[in-house]
Amino acid sequence: MNKDSLRPELRWAIEAAQNKKAAGVTLLDLRELAAFTEAFLLCSGSSARQVQAISDEIEEQLARRGVRLWHREGHEAAEWVLLDYGGFIVHVFSEQARRYYDLERLWRAARQVEFPDIAAPGAAES
Repeated sequence: MNKDSLRPELRWAIEAAQNKKAAGVTLLDLRELAAFTEAFLLCSGSSARQVQAISDEIEEQLARRGVRLWHREGHEAAEWVLLDYGGFIVHVFSEQARRYYDLERLWRAARQVEFPDIAAPGAAES
C-alpha cells in the first residue's frame, strides 16, 4: 500500500499533515480489525501550536474538497486532536502524548504504512 493507492480523502489528509511538517505520519489499516472505521491516520507535532496547525490544515483541505468532519476533540488543549471522518480517524498528537498512548502498539495487528517526514526548507541534509 502506498499513498497513490489510498482513497483520495486519506491522501489529502496525509499531504495536509506533511505540508505542516507533521512527524511520524503513519496509517493503520483497520479494515480487518474494527467495525467503527477503516483506518487511523497518526502524526505528531513538536508543540501545541504545531499540533493545532496540522489539524487545522487537514480540516481545511478536506472541507475544501467537500469531505465532512463528523467530530473533533482536543483542539484547544492540543495534546491529542482527534478528527473523525467516519471512514477514517485522524489522530494528531504531541510527541509526549503519542508515546504515552502508543496506538501503534495497541493496534499492532493492523497493517502499518509509514510516510516520510518532509524536511523543513533550509534544513541540513544528511
